[in-house]
Amino acid sequence: MHLRGLSTRRAKSTERARSARIAGTARGAGTARRDVRRRRRARVAAVAAVVVTAGLLSGPAVQARPAPEPPLTTISVMSPPGGPGVNVLVFHGSAAAGEESPVVDAGIEAIEDIGLTGATDQRFAVEATDDASVFTDGPRLSRFHAIVFLTGGGDVLDPEQEAGLEAYMEAGGGFVGLHDAARAEPYSDWFTGLIGARPAANGPTAVQRATVEVGDRRHPAGKDLPVEWKRPDRWPNWTRNPTGTVHTVARVRESTYQPGTSANGADHPISWCRDYDGGRSFYTGMGGTVSAYDETDFRAHLRGALLWTTRLVQADCKATITAHYKAERLTQPNRPGLNDQIGEPHGLVTAPDGRVLYIGRGGADSSQPVITDWNNPDIGKGKGEIHVYDPVTKKVTLAGALTVFGNKGGGDELVKVEEGLLGIELDPRFAQNGWVYLHYTPHSGVDRDKRMAERRVSRFTLDPTTNRLDLGSEKVLLKWPVQVHSCCHAGGGMAWDSRGNLYIATGDNNSSGFSDGYSGNNPQPNYKGVSFADARRTAGNTNNLNGKILRIHPEPDGTYTLPEGNLFTGRESAEGGGKTRGEIYVMGVRNPARISVDRQTDVLYAGWVGPDASVPSTTWGPAKYDTFAVITEASNRGWPYCMGNKQPYRDRNLPDPAKPLGWYDCDRPKNESPNNDGLVNLPPVTGNNIWYSPQGGAPDYPRDASGVPSYKQDEARYLLPWLKGGGQAAMNGPLYRYDAASASTAKWPAYWDGKWFVGDFYDADQPRNAVLMNPATQGAGSLPVHSESLKKIVPVGTDGIRNLMDWRFGPDGALYVLDYGRGFFTSDARSALWRVTYTGGGPTPAVGQLARGTR
Repeated sequence: MHLRGLSTRRAKSTERARSARIAGTARGAGTARRDVRRRRRARVAAVAAVVVTAGLLSGPAVQARPAPEPPLTTISVMSPPGGPGVNVLVFHGSAAAGEESPVVDAGIEAIEDIGLTGATDQRFAVEATDDASVFTDGPRLSRFHAIVFLTGGGDVLDPEQEAGLEAYMEAGGGFVGLHDAARAEPYSDWFTGLIGARPAANGPTAVQRATVEVGDRRHPAGKDLPVEWKRPDRWPNWTRNPTGTVHTVARVRESTYQPGTSANGADHPISWCRDYDGGRSFYTGMGGTVSAYDETDFRAHLRGALLWTTRLVQADCKATITAHYKAERLTQPNRPGLNDQIGEPHGLVTAPDGRVLYIGRGGADSSQPVITDWNNPDIGKGKGEIHVYDPVTKKVTLAGALTVFGNKGGGDELVKVEEGLLGIELDPRFAQNGWVYLHYTPHSGVDRDKRMAERRVSRFTLDPTTNRLDLGSEKVLLKWPVQVHSCCHAGGGMAWDSRGNLYIATGDNNSSGFSDGYSGNNPQPNYKGVSFADARRTAGNTNNLNGKILRIHPEPDGTYTLPEGNLFTGRESAEGGGKTRGEIYVMGVRNPARISVDRQTDVLYAGWVGPDASVPSTTWGPAKYDTFAVITEASNRGWPYCMGNKQPYRDRNLPDPAKPLGWYDCDRPKNESPNNDGLVNLPPVTGNNIWYSPQGGAPDYPRDASGVPSYKQDEARYLLPWLKGGGQAAMNGPLYRYDAASASTAKWPAYWDGKWFVGDFYDADQPRNAVLMNPATQGAGSLPVHSESLKKIVPVGTDGIRNLMDWRFGPDGALYVLDYGRGFFTSDARSALWRVTYTGGGPTPAVGQLARGTR
């Protein structure tokens, strides 16, 4: 039988009398606490005065110190609290006089029902009381596995009672705070820490329907809930956002209700937990209405909190606490004039044995000369270095260097170049064969007359004992022409799927400067007959390998075959035939510098840089959008016809490219460029999942009857308020997979499993986040359902990882990150390889302290 304790289900007259007594006690508690503090300070001052006087009279004191202050309570609590029967105490004392709140009664009944239902070995008894003297009764307090605060605001405990609660937590107790519990004990720093945050005084008070994003899909308080949970409640704002000091289980999406003037923004935690002062604390700002406690999902949320705090199950409440991560720089600065430790950072990959191989694009130390004169046969000649970091010796080896076209320094788009050594991957059987795949632009392939070059993907062999690359072992798998008269956006990323298919990201190295930074579809500029400002010649062309993500199946002899399911077979007979390339898996991408594949699902994740227009144009279309996409099948991602969620650009063509023509049709795009040698009729555009501009994340506009957005800034709404651009360069990251079998103590916890890491080269307002997608809709361009900032975990700033160039998880479960440095087209003292490890330990409570055996 469950218990209701001292106050439950008694006559209302008894309730009112008891409430008045408790309220009277509570009203004096704040004064009592301040009196205690004053007495403490007075005792310390008096003792100090005695010590000083004694010193003056008798010479140097012998380690004289003030006498220890007596504790506020001497109660003893069993460690950990709780006996063979699992018991929960619901405390609902209030500092305000009056009848018991209906919310309190609804909460007690809900907790009682939770304790009586569910799996037999997860049930518990409930006792409710408004008598705070329970916190000074050690034997009684020791009976409870967890304490629930279902209280209003104000001083509900006197100093000795609060000290008893502290002793209970120090002994390993559990605590659950509900809604207004965050207003209790307002003078206590310790209680603030126990709760995690305090409500803002001017927060909204009305009941509003909002969307809760349940980001922790493993904690028992979140695993059975909808990812996007729509429900009514009273939503408190916080005087200080607790993110980073607590582990957030769920957030409320402020765009779905009216948060008022004290709003917290895109990151608005609503439920969180942490191991605190020896025990376990869970708090939710939900539960502010009677009806909340009748909700099936809210009861499931509350059940999960109680299962963890009562020690019936383990949970990880450390995974997003900033202090539990360590970022360590692994490489030293280069010696002057050399790239002995690191080149101009451009990509990394980790080997099964933990070695990290990383590449330098082609830029040298800034003290080294660059050649930009096309009449000089050494124009742009640079070294694309491959370095190997050995985690055992903690030493770096320069494995080899390719002579690349990629060292022209800075300048405008007709001077600088982003070619060079662009990508690296290891063969799936690297441990057996030592094969390394490199994506690069050899200097020997440059045609200085026509300003054309050759891009290639080649296979090399690495000697595992010396960490040296055999440059003579090269097998060229794939090569294709690129124009190098103008810069930039060379792409370069590579990745494998579980079936041995290699994905190769190629950039659309055409200038958007001749279309004012918009579509990049100006057909007019050319150099010796080759257009360098018309992306319809490249990314929008079904017969060109630039501006694509290719998919091939490398064979042992150094050739490749084409897997089924690519966007084209290369044998299409449409429009006369011979107008497609079978290597194309994705078309319509601008600069996919970083891609990754989740080998559990073979889903491709990609990010690419947009053009340069800083604001949208009602004439030409959207501003620059940097983009991330979850790609589940072969597709056209839009560039240069459409961006974002199928937002079209305006067509332009000869004889007057400055004159706007019609808007592109994202569902039926046509390539009518005079520079197109592929199909005119293109595959329909698939919308992308994340896009951001200088104005904000995922701009969207009202559309006319034809589906064309207004592109008026004052009409824009931002669907992803947690990100923003400016100077921006999307750097796609991995999807994390937790390896439970790994014994690594550095691996990131299971909380991050299935989360996709998206970031930007820059570290200001740009994204550096882990996002959760809906697998059922992600391939069609659905938005992320939850986002977690990584800026304090993968640290930003001058002394942190300021310019994120690449990031991947290693076999040890740690995150390896390349920081580009602080210059452009060079390596410098801040160019570095970093490792970010988790130090928080495993879930709690320890297996030996679970209330009912191993779970």
